[in-house]
Amino acid sequence: MDLKLTTLSLTCALALAACGDNTSQQTSDTSAPATPPAAAEPATPAAGGDIGTQDATAPTATPAATDTAAPASGKPEAVVSNCATTIRGDDAMQFSVGSITVPSSCSEFTITLEHVGKMPVAAMGHNVVVSQASDRTGIATDGVAAGVDGGYVKNGDDRVIAASDLIGGGQTTSVTFPVSALQGSGPYEFFCSFPGHWAVMRGSIQVG
Repeated sequence: MDLKLTTLSLTCALALAACGDNTSQQTSDTSAPATPPAAAEPATPAAGGDIGTQDATAPTATPAATDTAAPASGKPEAVVSNCATTIRGDDAMQFSVGSITVPSSCSEFTITLEHVGKMPVAAMGHNVVVSQASDRTGIATDGVAAGVDGGYVKNGDDRVIAASDLIGGGQTTSVTFPVSALQGSGPYEFFCSFPGHWAVMRGSIQVG
């Protein structure tokens, strides 16, 4: 009888021990906090940045001005009377008018230029040259070699319809030319051929 009790006691003790180990294992498994997955690293753009972003933010190239581009607007039209007009140039490298309309009834036309500035001809000389708009750059570029004494207009340049003398502050000059010279393919311009002036000192001239 004692042997049976002893055996039963050992069996129960082993069973309880086994249950205790299992419970401890389950507690250990369920009590351990789950480790969250590591956050994904943000993608690093390749050197030079995102191509799409570069295309969207890159500045747009500005087209270069052409010889035939219309002169800047905003200046008044010249007053014409008796087939003639008077315009002014100043020390700020500006003509007083932006366009000249020559009456079709005129056979000849005269442009008088008044230099209302004070600077000498060598520093801020002005003249009036009339040509096709597409010839302006070539006339001015080739005229550099003529210098101040040559009025910055190449001698015998057949692209020139008319060209006045080069004058300094306080002086006046005039040039007369046949209106028929403006009745070709055009468009036509008047400009100052002094180096650096011809890009801004210009306006349109046409027969109307």
